[in-house]
Amino acid sequence: MSGLFKTAALPIAIALTVVAPATFRAAAHGHAIDGATAAATTAVETITVHGPSLVGNLSGDSPDRRVIVYLPPSYGERKDQRYPVVYLLHGYGGGADVWERHRVPEDMNKAFASGAREMIVVAPDARTVYDGSIYSNSVTIGDWESFIADDLVRYVDSHYRTIASRDGRGIAGFSMGGYGTLRIAMKRPDAFSAAYAMSSCCLTPTVGLRPSTDLEKVTTREEAKAVERRLRTSLAFAAAWAPNPNRPPLYFDTPTRNGEPQPDVIAALNANAGLTLVHQHVPALKRLKALGLEIGLQDGLLASNERMHALLESYKVEHSWETYEGDHGNRLPERIETRMVPFFSKHLASR
Repeated sequence: MSGLFKTAALPIAIALTVVAPATFRAAAHGHAIDGATAAATTAVETITVHGPSLVGNLSGDSPDRRVIVYLPPSYGERKDQRYPVVYLLHGYGGGADVWERHRVPEDMNKAFASGAREMIVVAPDARTVYDGSIYSNSVTIGDWESFIADDLVRYVDSHYRTIASRDGRGIAGFSMGGYGTLRIAMKRPDAFSAAYAMSSCCLTPTVGLRPSTDLEKVTTREEAKAVERRLRTSLAFAAAWAPNPNRPPLYFDTPTRNGEPQPDVIAALNANAGLTLVHQHVPALKRLKALGLEIGLQDGLLASNERMHALLESYKVEHSWETYEGDHGNRLPERIETRMVPFFSKHLASR
């Protein structure tokens, strides 16, 4: 496959289901809130959060982001109770509502019924004009690291009864969200104390000395929107990791120009691969109270995740590692119920 990264197809459109919904609308600090709740079970609210860290991004994506908040069954009754929070990051091509297909409210309810402590789960929408932010930081797409770790955390802590400290916060994600989990955990251990990465993509540096020239053939936003998924994914990487404010209208560099490799651009792209980032962030990873990695044995991303596990072991970064029978996402609901929620129940602070 040509393009920047040889990734498996990422069918990561996930959304959410609400039992017996009751719709409401309210205003909070200038942000509209739309949502639905379900009595005696996990309640679901859909809110809009303004992201100062995303303002002025050169791609023109809105800094006002859709966010889905899952509130535990007791939240409406125990007015004096504060809860730990897990920030859940979706994969490439999806949005905040992609978690419905993986039945997150039901997964949470089952986990709580099996003994896991209740928690709030917050799912931001990171879809961009290129179908994914890669949860990175560039002038082209905006500072998604700070949006998650600062803007979103600040909003949630000020609007919900959270344990408003790093000990009460975790971050998790699937595929692109797994990469985002590892990246943000490395860069912002001050904000999160535990991280759980599921089927992480984007770990291996794969831009070679003779990269594809496909990207430089895309010169307009209309063309970018029309290309097939493989190439659009590569455009997302370039926008996230090779920004250039002096190259309108797309505002990023490509690994070739006029057919010739661009070593500086190739280096910038490879430097953001998950396995490369680890070497510079070992102390931050060791600050985490808990780190978990998992992936299916039939997942096309297995080899790169195994390399991440081995690299963390070589640096003596404590972490859990689990493989299971499954492909890229077919067992995700079960994994959320039986692994992710219990992981944070064990490792996040209670009141």
